Amino acid sequence: MSERGDLADRLARAITLAGPISLAQFMAAANQQYYATRDPLGSGGDFTTAPEISQMFGELIGLWGADLWDRAGRPHAAWVELGPGRGTLSTDALRAAGKAGFVPPVHLVETSPVLRAAQAERLPHATWHDAIDTLPADRPLIAVANEFFDALPIRQLVKGTGGWFERLVACQDTLFLPIAGKQVPDGVIPEALRDAAAGSVIETSPASVAILRSLAQRIVAQGGALLVVDYGYDGPAVGDTLQAVRGHAYANPYEAPGEQDLTAHVDFGTLAAAAIVEGAQVAGPIGQGAFLGALGIAARAAALAKAAPDRAERITADHQRLTQAMGTLFQVLAVSSPDWPLPAGFA
Repeated sequence: MSERGDLADRLARAITLAGPISLAQFMAAANQQYYATRDPLGSGGDFTTAPEISQMFGELIGLWGADLWDRAGRPHAAWVELGPGRGTLSTDALRAAGKAGFVPPVHLVETSPVLRAAQAERLPHATWHDAIDTLPADRPLIAVANEFFDALPIRQLVKGTGGWFERLVACQDTLFLPIAGKQVPDGVIPEALRDAAAGSVIETSPASVAILRSLAQRIVAQGGALLVVDYGYDGPAVGDTLQAVRGHAYANPYEAPGEQDLTAHVDFGTLAAAAIVEGAQVAGPIGQGAFLGALGIAARAAALAKAAPDRAERITADHQRLTQAMGTLFQVLAVSSPDWPLPAGFA
């Protein structure tokens, strides 16, 4: 049996022996297996991210970082990317930043051996980390997290007739299915949402908040900024956003754990609040379209099209996809040191 099939068997045995598990445990196990065993990107994979659509995305983020570094006095800073995929974003960003004089050491937070190998081909001088704990502590960090937080485990709380219950994952004849678990105290529900209708779902991501707070602490102490780009909303809010993608199509998130990408929309309001608690300054969230527009994507698209007329139609389509199709669903948040200038793109 394949390693992937083994995960479903292991989860089924664990649930049979010890009872249902939390959705967060199910999602964490599934995504750990999924990312460790494949390159999920591109036409041959399951989904495509903005850096894979066009070089413009990474280039503008690189110039965003270089501009911030320049206005902060050009300190000895490090470039950090969380969940860097194939390394495409950092490659494009660092090429553009280098032309502006910003040539930092590169630190990548990645646990997948398959993706690390792909990243090493593009960024051979990078330093890899399994977690943010080992990132440099002696310099400012210019960090980027593009479609990173959406894959972190979530909890779901479901409103029943008598209160709120945590959603668990059970197993019946090798089929995984969501069920209602123990009731949770009303105190853990945001006050504005406590009276939501029966069947309403609230999602929380303790793992996301923990990582955001830890990075915000670093940035406040060391200087620098974190740019978060992801699909999401300015919460907290009600809604079930758990989804699975396989072969560029939506799938049942409870089927075939470890064989498809499990994600949930990111609660930018909660991430921003976590950063503020740590003393960081926050800009956004704003739509990806508005952010890239403020950074000059239209001028960059025009320059690329002029330099390569045979690709002009494709460049125009990529520009529209990044700023219109993805322009409002994807949100952008900046978390920066209170001692640093406000990052560009949020005016």
